[in-house]
Amino acid sequence: MAEGIRKVKTSDLELKDRLVSIQRVTKVTKGGRTFSFSAIVVVGNENGIVGHGLGKASEVTTAIAKGIEDAKKNLIKVPVINGTIPHEQTAKFGGARVFVKPASEGTGVKAGGAMRAVLESVGVKNVLAKSKGSSNPHNLVKATFAALLEMRDPYAIAEHRGVKMEKVFNG
Repeated sequence: MAEGIRKVKTSDLELKDRLVSIQRVTKVTKGGRTFSFSAIVVVGNENGIVGHGLGKASEVTTAIAKGIEDAKKNLIKVPVINGTIPHEQTAKFGGARVFVKPASEGTGVKAGGAMRAVLESVGVKNVLAKSKGSSNPHNLVKATFAALLEMRDPYAIAEHRGVKMEKVFNG
């Protein structure tokens, strides 16, 4: 596993789920077309823990339930400081590029579609976000997660450098 990945245990967490996208997919067989559903789901406790999952089934409710179970297996911890993210970050996944930037109190979540679901599930209240390139919800969610995984709070930076907290800001 990469150094930046911070796995979280699911026990005693109260997670809220958000449906990002649901699509009807078709499999063509000798007997005709077989329809099923694919659902992308984001779960989070709105306090720095978030995960995403994909569920596929012949019924919508089953696909969503499978997506939630998959999302609970992929939880990560994200630093949230005073309702926003610690610093600017860009990330890319497939054709989707995302840019997230901390915002002052009262700004709200300025993000579109799939990014909004992820950022609200994390618990970020004030953030500016921009998606560039592909608007594919799968890739947008994964690019947003890549950006959030690269976030570092001042405490982690101080510990990594082996200096006191005051030195991180004063140089």
